[in-house]
Amino acid sequence: MNGEVFNANPTIYTKSKRSLRRSPFETGQSLWVDDIEQQDWSDTSNVEPIDQDEIFDLIRSIADPEHPNSLEELRVVSPEQIDIGNNVITVEFTPTVPHCGMSTLIGLSIRVRLMRCLPPRFKVDIRVKPGSHQSELAVAAVNKQLNDKERVAAALENQALVETLEKCLATAGSQE
Repeated sequence: MNGEVFNANPTIYTKSKRSLRRSPFETGQSLWVDDIEQQDWSDTSNVEPIDQDEIFDLIRSIADPEHPNSLEELRVVSPEQIDIGNNVITVEFTPTVPHCGMSTLIGLSIRVRLMRCLPPRFKVDIRVKPGSHQSELAVAAVNKQLNDKERVAAALENQALVETLEKCLATAGSQE
């Protein structure tokens, strides 16, 4: 991206405690589909529900595009900003400054992380928190970009943008 820094001195917060959830790997369960004997994938009665903490664990360690800090440390995302209902996940994020020019990139990194981690049954809406940006027109434009399949697909065809996204996502899921 360009060399302009939108927030040269961000406020950094302490991280919250990690979830006490244990992955199937940690509990000794197999991670391979082949190891599960004749699972009926069409039966939706055994679909495991997902909650705010699980989504937060997926996105909390995404790196900010401008700083060497996570979105959690900068309070860009929090569990309270995640809403889950009827296979729809809404993530609201707060830019670090009201004139943040990285809002689209931050939202796109959240979207890509969730696209890679969640089953396709979930619809994901990514939104800038109302009132957190100096221009509500800019917020509407960013929200429209982040939730339009064609615009997201076009953004992911831009090699320079994908490289920047991969840098943001390189820390996603880290246990620090």
